[in-house]
Amino acid sequence: MKTCLGGAALLAGAAMFAGTATAAETIKIGASLAVTGPASFLGDPEAKTLELYVDQINKDGGVNGKELELIVYDDGGNANKARTFATRLVEDDGIVAMVGGSTTGATMAMVPVFEDAGIPFISLAGAVVIIDPVKEFIFKTPHTDRMACEKIFTDMKARGIARIGMISGTGGFGKSMRSQCLDVVGNYGIEIVADETYGPKDSDMTPQLTNIKSADGLQAVINPGFGQGPAIVTRNYSQLGFDVPLYQSHGVASKSFIDLAGDSAEGVRLPASALLVAEKLPDSDPQKAVVTGYKSTYEDATGQPVSTFGGHAYDGLMILVEAMKRAGSEDPAAIRDEIEKTSDFMGTAGVVNMSADDHLGLDLSAFRMLEIRDGDWSLVE
Repeated sequence: MKTCLGGAALLAGAAMFAGTATAAETIKIGASLAVTGPASFLGDPEAKTLELYVDQINKDGGVNGKELELIVYDDGGNANKARTFATRLVEDDGIVAMVGGSTTGATMAMVPVFEDAGIPFISLAGAVVIIDPVKEFIFKTPHTDRMACEKIFTDMKARGIARIGMISGTGGFGKSMRSQCLDVVGNYGIEIVADETYGPKDSDMTPQLTNIKSADGLQAVINPGFGQGPAIVTRNYSQLGFDVPLYQSHGVASKSFIDLAGDSAEGVRLPASALLVAEKLPDSDPQKAVVTGYKSTYEDATGQPVSTFGGHAYDGLMILVEAMKRAGSEDPAAIRDEIEKTSDFMGTAGVVNMSADDHLGLDLSAFRMLEIRDGDWSLVE
């Protein structure tokens, strides 16, 4: 395993190989992640998860008789760096597959590199544009922003909410989710009566929220976005004394959001994977064993609370490993074909059934609606 920060191999020596195998005896897989920088809450648990489970897989005998060699670059969430590292992984490192891309922007910058090279790429980012339209070598594990809109609107409709405000981040994910929400909201009999945005460096969203609060008949607010922006929105929302529900996206599905938002997060609802409420699932839930297993393994190894983002990396790696085993080959095209055939795979995000027309393989039932109560995640349904 080799971990590279900013293009230079800085951790654990210049290069660290799993076990004692030489390069010729390993199967090289790559990752470009936001290990540091503003999106490190995504990339750090993703990198830790990949390293943890690659080590475990190698200790258990590897894949098809060979050990995995994981090569990780830290792009800091920068799209230009991500594209550079993608090219390096293909042309210099000689990987056969890729699991990575913490953000939508970084992922989309890397997509042409892997499509042109014919190397399968399993993204860990949220926007639906990554896999819609379908691209031959591109897959993803997280629920899409479009699914998040649909899950939220389903919950709103059940609560009799029909007039809402929206405040969205202007980054890749926030912009995409806003567009997806606008596209599907009419299907639920819901009207958006106020529509505001904020930039990635904004530190106060009070003016936008004040505009939303004044909208006639407002019944709820939705905030497409990730990073620190939604935490600021949540705090400002509380300060302004809103008396209607606030919905966030799965882009904030980690304990760090609750820590940043503090008491203001109480009552916030969002769609997320079952991983955040692993122990609270009934024993009859078929997903419980997977999410509790990953949660305990990750938290025991790192001493950090689990997040859905690390779970996406777990799903991506395991889907890839199972595909390589079925292919019985290190040929990227053969691996791609087997990824596309993934069926009944139980991951932290839900049950995955991919096809030639669906490079995600999750349906809306994979999302759970959660609410923050007493500073922790609570299952609504």
